[in-house]
Amino acid sequence: MKKLARNRKVAAFIRWLHIYLSMISFAIVFFFSVTGLTLNHADKFTSEVKTVQEKGKLNSSWVNITDTLKINKLQVVEYLRAKNNIKAACTDFIIDDAQLSVSFKGPGYAADAFIDRSTGVYDLTKTMAGFVGVVNDLHKGRDTGSVWSVVIDVSAVLMTIVSLTGFLLLLYIKRKKLSGLLVALAGLLIAYLMYALWIK
Repeated sequence: MKKLARNRKVAAFIRWLHIYLSMISFAIVFFFSVTGLTLNHADKFTSEVKTVQEKGKLNSSWVNITDTLKINKLQVVEYLRAKNNIKAACTDFIIDDAQLSVSFKGPGYAADAFIDRSTGVYDLTKTMAGFVGVVNDLHKGRDTGSVWSVVIDVSAVLMTIVSLTGFLLLLYIKRKKLSGLLVALAGLLIAYLMYALWIK
């Protein structure tokens, strides 16, 4: 009797956990499901890539310095951000003898500046991949920063727990347990056979 009561409590807790975690992670699961389709069928889900060319000039004394270690990278980066409305993170800052190249990348977005060290004149190219490009990069975690990386990790943990609690719930339903386990096994076997026959 005590064992039965304990099992009911455990089952009730697992059901509660499964329901509320499913609701919490609904938007995340929906997002990654839809963007999985847009990634897998990139030829059908495309958005127009827009490229913008800009020119500008910064203070040549910032970059025309013999000792390249004295170049204030933050000053250059923040000037380019403010002057050209760049909102992505700086990913590369390369100093050559004649020029600087500064790259900014974000989801569905890139900006590359090439600065003449002797004059401070620069050419900037912005590339914007549109809405589909943004959500695809968010799905892949490409150029999305550390905060979004945490979101992906939390999403993976939530989906894992939701899957496991759903499976555990099945074990407490005697009438459905055997058929449910057989279906789960069949799904696993089908996935393996598809891999073994058509992918491996």
